[in-house]
Amino acid sequence: MQSFRTEIENPVVEKDIIELADKIAAFNNLQIDEEKFRSLRLARGVYGQRQQGVQMIRIKLPYGKVKSNQLKRIAAVSDEYSRGRLHITTRQDIQIHYVDLNRTPQLWAELERDKVTLREACGNTVRNVTASETAGIDVNEPFDVSPYADALFKFFLRNPICQEMGRKFKVSFSSSDEDTGLSYMHDLGFIAKIENGVRGFKVMLGGGLGSQPRHADLFYDFLPSDKVIPLMEGVLRIFDRYGERKSRAKARMKFLIKDIGLDAFKELVEKEQKAIEFKSVEIDADAYETSKPVDVNEIPKAEIKNQQAFETWKLTNVVPQKQAGFVAIGIKVLLGDFYTDKARLLADLVENYAAGEIRLSLRQNILIPFVKEAFVPFLYQELEKLGFVEAGYNKAVDITACPGTDTCNLGIASSTGIAEELERVIAAEYPQYLKNEDLIIKISGCMNACGQHNMANIGFQGMSVRTPEKLVAPALQVLLGGGNLGDGNGIFADKVVKVPSRRGPEALRRILNDFEANANGKKFVDYYKITGERYFYDLLNDLQDVTNLTQEDFIDWGTNEEYVKEIGIGECAGVVIDLIATLFLESEEKIENAKEAFVNKVYSNAIYHTYSSLVNSAKALLLAENIKTNSQANIIKLFDAHFIDTKKLDIGTSFSDFIYQINKYAPKEEFAKKYIKDAEYFLQQVRAFRTQETATKTTVN
Repeated sequence: MQSFRTEIENPVVEKDIIELADKIAAFNNLQIDEEKFRSLRLARGVYGQRQQGVQMIRIKLPYGKVKSNQLKRIAAVSDEYSRGRLHITTRQDIQIHYVDLNRTPQLWAELERDKVTLREACGNTVRNVTASETAGIDVNEPFDVSPYADALFKFFLRNPICQEMGRKFKVSFSSSDEDTGLSYMHDLGFIAKIENGVRGFKVMLGGGLGSQPRHADLFYDFLPSDKVIPLMEGVLRIFDRYGERKSRAKARMKFLIKDIGLDAFKELVEKEQKAIEFKSVEIDADAYETSKPVDVNEIPKAEIKNQQAFETWKLTNVVPQKQAGFVAIGIKVLLGDFYTDKARLLADLVENYAAGEIRLSLRQNILIPFVKEAFVPFLYQELEKLGFVEAGYNKAVDITACPGTDTCNLGIASSTGIAEELERVIAAEYPQYLKNEDLIIKISGCMNACGQHNMANIGFQGMSVRTPEKLVAPALQVLLGGGNLGDGNGIFADKVVKVPSRRGPEALRRILNDFEANANGKKFVDYYKITGERYFYDLLNDLQDVTNLTQEDFIDWGTNEEYVKEIGIGECAGVVIDLIATLFLESEEKIENAKEAFVNKVYSNAIYHTYSSLVNSAKALLLAENIKTNSQANIIKLFDAHFIDTKKLDIGTSFSDFIYQINKYAPKEEFAKKYIKDAEYFLQQVRAFRTQETATKTTVN
């Protein structure tokens, strides 16, 4: 703990990190229960991952602005504590995965050296304050919303009124009437306006996605900017006081508004102003630290290898900027995933040739503001070296998807796998959509809509289907007709059909082919309004048939494993999927990692990967029997008690002796080879047992 006290200047942050470290120690020593510990770590950006024993860390980046030094810091932390991969979310955060819980305090301390926080990135708190990624450069904006988003973020961070709410609370700022901040789907949405020379906002209240999307109500046509913080404080106080606590599924603002009515809620908020200390909070926009482009007099030389590709890229990825002589460059980031080596080089690039910052977008992309128009060819050349010049920024080919079953506890079916396939289909078969910015496609791995599927023109939601023989296959709910209409107005998509996941590309082809043939230049949202749900139901209905599934239909996108749907416990909302199938897959991957290390003659690594696979496989079987575990030693002990001692499984010895060979033999080639073989045998045995048990239960039921 002493290192935190000496390295962190802010005593409040220091206290936060020390508290997290102390709670982790107490949790490990069984001094606090899991539920209490979960609440604390979630409020500090530490989220349970689908894979057991590791955490997802969500880094809170207000309105998506990241300075070059911060990006480098995040990259360094990911390399040290994770696997070097960064994931941009649909709320302008960055997530890193596979982090050891016990190392999260150190990780946080490292981030704070460049003023990057984890605080309230998850949990029942005010989540990241999002905004239009073009804030400050938008050609249509009445003013820059960044100072107001920043002030709101700072005011409510660690604010006691919003630390233990019934559920999360989401806020957005839109630069203009285009409403690129998507105000209509937020708990509070602010759209920049000017009335009689006064800066202010149109305010939307009570929107949300999830399994029951709700369009936000108009709260105020115009609210002066000095009333933004007092208003939000009142809203939070009422939400905290009257919001649902028992049923998490009903614990969002949208349900409270639905239950008591907008007028009654507004009256409560107005009455609450008496209890609020600051009736007016002036936000000094001039004092806000705006980014300034670097002064580079000499135009760097550039050699464009493919002029046609460059011209296409300019059409789709270069964004006009209101500042004369400058443009912004959009980087299309496939599924929001990029790696730390590229992050560092990108940070150097914007530091030397732009304004020393990037913006993360709601569509999981990157925007570089303040690029001199004359520097565009050079930036293209340098970004091409990083693989960052794929055309189609924010266009139809740019599909948004949550992590789904890759890492999320809540994922039912793959969202990243199908997203990659659909992007491939569009690029190969519908190249004209490369420049289409009217068609929006989004994918979520479950009903909770982190991929925002139910506000897209074409949306897909991960589900499962059951055949007459009671076999379960991954599926996609196809949703159509959603869209952002601007100025706080939007339409949520209709659920049209549910198809096996492998038929997702064919569903998309039929939709696009019909649109191409019959829309006559209309936008998709307008075309769908004319044709309607029944029209597309008839178009896609035969794809729902589950009586003729092939073997491939039982394998989800992005995996070679047969699909298994299980029930588990999640941390965000509702019922979630068990980790058993994923744990088995992870065991396989660990064995492959062990083999790779063995080939490279790094025997100690090979042995530890093998040990991890054995623990993983044992834990999967314990979870299948609803047996809770809290440590690797506990897993080993319980596995012996429930499976070996009871003769349910015979591996020729106790599991303790089997796995603890790691403590008995030196990390030499001969032992590593045998240990890997043992792990493969063990995984085969537990999988066979699981299959037999599942079949027996199905027969009994």
